[in-house]
Amino acid sequence: MNGIIRVFPRRTAATPDDDWAFVGPPPLPGMRPPEADVRAVHISVTFAWDREAARLLRAEWTRAYPEICVEMHGPAFGHEGGDFVPALYLRRGYVITSRGCIRRCPWCLAAQREGDIRELPITDGHDVLDNNLLACSRRHIDAVLDMLDRQPKPARFTGGLDARLLTEMPDIAAKIARGRLDVAYLAYDRPSAWPAVEASIKMLREAGGWADGQARRKLGVYVLAGFDPTDSEATIVRRAEQVLSLGATPFLMIYRSPTDRKDPAQEALKRRLRRWMRPRAIFAAQEAP
Repeated sequence: MNGIIRVFPRRTAATPDDDWAFVGPPPLPGMRPPEADVRAVHISVTFAWDREAARLLRAEWTRAYPEICVEMHGPAFGHEGGDFVPALYLRRGYVITSRGCIRRCPWCLAAQREGDIRELPITDGHDVLDNNLLACSRRHIDAVLDMLDRQPKPARFTGGLDARLLTEMPDIAAKIARGRLDVAYLAYDRPSAWPAVEASIKMLREAGGWADGQARRKLGVYVLAGFDPTDSEATIVRRAEQVLSLGATPFLMIYRSPTDRKDPAQEALKRRLRRWMRPRAIFAAQEAP
């Protein structure tokens, strides 16, 4: 990776897995690149609650490579991000084709960290993580969808598709649904978003011609919980059930403060609503006699 060691405080599904990517402290000398080959060490931090762990890692990696610059960066430190480099900070296959967002949702830091939407050079990948791909120009969206058609793996839109914008783009919805699609996600963050979410689910299902089983696998909806104190447990479950009633799969997302990894109230809410975070449990309960 051009002489750059990348270090991550924790492993996720998106963590790179090449020989220059490490999780946690440095391994023994024979198990890491020799100092003569190393140009820099980057500690990449996504979540603010990992910043203290990152500082400890910087000290450990500095001792391992005393002559090398060890830097901390990433979203947790407010970095807006530049052009996307495949497989550098994300496992190969993930791709980001734009930064920023046109929305100013109070629970999301995308616009605050990265500013308004800006398009990046498009690189190959099948799992799109853009904050708001549909806020880009039509030329860019079409180019991204064309790129996805060329990939060996079917497309995934795990960054999410803006339902409010998708309802205004039936041609884009049709292109997504009729292409080689693994899964696309929408967001149902507050009750007022339901009309757009409902219309988007129906639009994608109709364009793809999906039966209930196909729609369940291909359409996911992130359901935010724990941010709005007026959003009760009953209304959260009701939103998940609305998604389920249209054949899509709800994925409950418990809000976490940018500074607190575990809030007791949110952890308690997670325990009570755990089955709505596990698709198998959702459908097992639905199919039970």
